[in-house]
Parts: sequence; C-alpha cells; structure tokens
Amino acid sequence: MKNVLIFGATGIIGAYTSIYLKEKRFNVFAAGQRKTDNGFFKDFNIPYYSIDISKSDSFKKIQKLKPATIIHLASIQPAYMSKYNPMAYVDVVIKGTLNIMNFAKESSVEKILFTQTRADTNHLIGSLKPIKEDVARTFPRKGDHSIYTISKNAAVDIIEHYYHEYGIKRFIFRLPTIYAFHPNKYYHVNGIRKPMAYRKIIDDAMKGKEIEIWGNPSRAKEITYVKDLLQILHNAIDAQNDGGIYNVGRGIGVTLEEQIRGIVEVFSPKENPSRIVYKPEMPDARQFVHDISKTKKDLGYKSMFDYHSLLKDFKMEMELNRFEKLWGRPEDYE
Repeated sequence: MKNVLIFGATGIIGAYTSIYLKEKRFNVFAAGQRKTDNGFFKDFNIPYYSIDISKSDSFKKIQKLKPATIIHLASIQPAYMSKYNPMAYVDVVIKGTLNIMNFAKESSVEKILFTQTRADTNHLIGSLKPIKEDVARTFPRKGDHSIYTISKNAAVDIIEHYYHEYGIKRFIFRLPTIYAFHPNKYYHVNGIRKPMAYRKIIDDAMKGKEIEIWGNPSRAKEITYVKDLLQILHNAIDAQNDGGIYNVGRGIGVTLEEQIRGIVEVFSPKENPSRIVYKPEMPDARQFVHDISKTKKDLGYKSMFDYHSLLKDFKMEMELNRFEKLWGRPEDYE
C-alpha cells in the first residue's frame, strides 16, 4: 500500500480524491486548513490533519508520515474570495508550495502531483485549435485571476526547481473547469457573489424554466468530470516516468447548445421540459480545447465520462450528497 498525503483534502477535488484513492487501497492521509472535518474522513478510516501550509511550523504534525506521493491541491481561489486580497495568494500558493516542497525533500517524497489553473493559457482562448501542454505560460493582465495565476505559475516553477535540484518527480495538471457536485452553487467574480452559470441552468431546468442560449450556439469548450480527473491522478501515482505538464480534459469541445440541451434532458421534468430560446444578439461564450495526447500516452488516460454520462452521474451525486458531513447541505449556503 502506497502512502499518499493529500493537501487541500477538504476541497472539492481533494475530498473526491481522498475517498477514491482509499477505495483503490492506497494508504491516504488527508490534510486541510479547516480546524475540523466534522469526523468525515474518520468514517473512511483516513486520518485528518489540520495544516496551515503557509506556516512551516504546522508541518511538525505530519513529520512521521513519510508519504511516497504528495497530491498538492491546497489553494485559495478567486471564485471563493469575497474581498480581494492578493497577499493571500502569495502566502498560500507561493509560500505554501515552498513549505510543501521543503517537507517533501525532508521526507524523501518520490513525487508530487499539482493542479495548475487553465488561466495560464488565457491568451489562447477563442480558438478550437488544441492547446498543447508545452505552450508558454502567461497570466491575465487584469481581473481577479491575475495575481492568482502569477502565483500558480510561480508554484509550478518552485516544483520544477525541486525536481531538478532534488529529483522529486513532478506531475503538473492544467485544469479546465472541473464539473463536480458541491452543495455550494455560488462563487465570486471580482468579489461579487453569484451562482455558477451551469448550476443556475441546472436549477432552472429542474423547475422547467425557460433557458436562453446566448450568442453562437456552436461555441465549444472543454468540460471534464471530476471522476475522469481521479483516474488521471491515480495513473500519475503509478507512473514510472518523471512527469511534466499535462493537460486535463477530453480533447473534445462540447458546444453551448449541447451543454444546454444535455442539462434539459437530464434535469428537466419529463412532463414540463424547459423551453430553449436562442439569443444570437448576446455575447458569445468562450471556447477552447486541450491537446491531451501526452496525458493519454504517458498516463494511459481514457475518458470514462462523455458529457451526457457526466450529467447523469452529477445528478446522482447531487441526490446522494455523499459529502454532507464535510460540506453541509445546499440550504446552508443560501
């Protein structure tokens, strides 16, 4: 059984990853900034440690764990920042990553898995020409993702340094939007709280409300389900190569029309399905697609969820709310 330490285990990807790897018989240790996990991880026989990665002293709690692999998902994101605080990115993403890498060196960790924001390739958004893994990383010049992306890029560089200096293998995953059920359907845009677009469409579809398709309905983008990402992370743990940067996705764009019609088909009442109205005069949606050839080649990745099966599984997770003990219920966020 391989020891795997997951930082950011109480987050969306972190919680799904922790349970999945435990089911795959890995020896999982969960770490998060929350003081308590409400006993959630204990139910799965996973030890939980409250760790503030921005403080090096906090790592004393886990000095004896000796993990073979670290999965670094800990971050602070613009989507959940109600007031703009760029120093938080420096403390958590840059300083926190440096602390994790020092811990990894001292603990003789073999490899680290890290998730990178897609915003480092914002300059390539708009085309359906697949974005390759090795494109030059940059950052948005304006907006709430600017300092965030700068800090994530710096974290990638820190990890790369520790690979070359100390031989810690690194697997960096550039993420598109990862679809995964969480009872909180809200996020922040430049500090303003609003419902996530796809969650609002799901809610409207469940109520049989009219749904609009803005702009060009054929605009397409990468849409990836969390359970496909879990497969990638699992394969990276077992991989024998030294890693590098990998794109996450299906390599196939889902058009805006396919997105809306899929949601209506899966979530709308059969007796009262939502009516779809086209609004071509409205702004177009963003579009992009990832080149995932390297992810397939190195990690044996094959997507298990097309868009329709993603929605059906999302609906199942919504109804089960498996993570209620950790995250609460939807009404807790209203």
